[in-house]
This record gives sequence, structure tokens and C-alpha cells, in this order.
Amino acid sequence: MHERTETVARAGTEDRIKRVHVKSSNIASIGYSPTRYVLEVEFQDGSVYQYAQVSGHVYQGLMDAESKGSYFLRFLRDRYPTTKISDGNR
Repeated sequence: MHERTETVARAGTEDRIKRVHVKSSNIASIGYSPTRYVLEVEFQDGSVYQYAQVSGHVYQGLMDAESKGSYFLRFLRDRYPTTKISDGNR
């Protein structure tokens, strides 16, 4: 079960993606905008990335995956246009 939800607002935008904290050694939280097809991933180091043109099916697969890190590596990383939202180094 997901632990908590947070809304992340970025300066200069009205776009908000709610991220849900997940149990993963690599990923801290995941959010998705079904109207923009944007997946937002926060990693354990605190870095946040957005992935564009991600279908709801892929997002749901990530959320349902037993190993979110493995699913991410197999189906998301280096496959979608990516924007770094914030640096890590918690």
C-alpha cells in the first residue's frame, strides 16, 4: 500500500502532479498526469524527473510492479523524453 501523497508545485507553473510514496530501494515517489501524459519520478537521492508521452498503461504497470526499479529500467529509462526537475543529494 502507498504510504502518503504529496502535491509538488514548481515555481512559475500552475501544473501540479501528486506523487505517491512507494516502497523501492531506488524510487521514493511516483506521480502521473493523465491529461498531459507526464510521469514524474522522485528518486531516493532526491532528484526528480518528468517523462513525457507516457501512457496510463505504462504508469499503471509501474505502480503495480513488484519491483518498481526493475520496471522503470526495463520500460521507462531512456525510452521517453525526459526533463530533470530538481537535483538530488538529499
